[in-house]
Amino acid sequence: MITCFDIGGSAIKAATATAPDRLTHLGRVATPLDDFDAFAAVIANQVAAGDAPEGAAVSISVTGVIDPDTGVATVANIPCIDGRTLASDLSARLSRPVLVANDADCFVLAEAYAGAGQGQRVVFGAILGTGVGGALVADGKLHRGAGGWSGEWGHGTAVATEVSVPPYHLAHFPCGCGRSGCVDTIGGARGLERLHRTLHGTERSSLDIIQSWNSGDAAAAETVDLYVELVAQPLALVVNIIGPDIIPIGGGLSNSAELIGRLDEAVRAQILRKTDRSLLVPAKLTADAGLVGAASLAFSQGQ
Repeated sequence: MITCFDIGGSAIKAATATAPDRLTHLGRVATPLDDFDAFAAVIANQVAAGDAPEGAAVSISVTGVIDPDTGVATVANIPCIDGRTLASDLSARLSRPVLVANDADCFVLAEAYAGAGQGQRVVFGAILGTGVGGALVADGKLHRGAGGWSGEWGHGTAVATEVSVPPYHLAHFPCGCGRSGCVDTIGGARGLERLHRTLHGTERSSLDIIQSWNSGDAAAAETVDLYVELVAQPLALVVNIIGPDIIPIGGGLSNSAELIGRLDEAVRAQILRKTDRSLLVPAKLTADAGLVGAASLAFSQGQ
């Protein structure tokens, strides 16, 4: 049995797990943001509450980036752990093995072990939330790139400028990473809203755009057509490079099965591999994805 945690900027959720999909919830506690002693105490108290055996591992999903070589965490929204070697620092406090991975990695682990990717050899998870993220699990193991940067298909200039939807030429938008033309600028919910504003000069939420599209609204349909064209191209390139068996889609935009279906058709039309089976599918796990992913991290490493 291990104790797993899903840690965000507002709350820490905890559970014990005897398998990736067998959780006993321990509740949630507000995340201490500026006091590492208080942060470590919350983790210790939840481990004690779960009554895990002495020496049993703790596994954590956290926002941010974990450098697999140094163990240093970059977590901007939780200052007390930003810049720390989080796993080793907590391990010293708890006298237990501690594993840490970021939330995107744990999302894909959860889908690979207990969700839409269960039983598949290569699972690439794409997150279409506020922005765009991703991660890769192959043969049951999380792939951690150098510096903790892997699966980040949302960054790097990859978005087309010549498109089939009027105005036919689309200028690249600046990205928070410092570049421009990143998939992150158009692929998430804010990106969909940006495209609609560019095409039609009006402010609408991503939810409203999707609902209007489903209701036959012509302006929303034009926005969705452009969105699918721009996002499918770089995602097809990812598929050609990685060769995933399946791509579970997470984040808010994955709630639209119709949108994911359109993206799936567009991606499969552009990849080298020819298949009639859907590659892009909505993620199966939602509320507990972080906890299931953290548990999957531990069990995949023999804890």
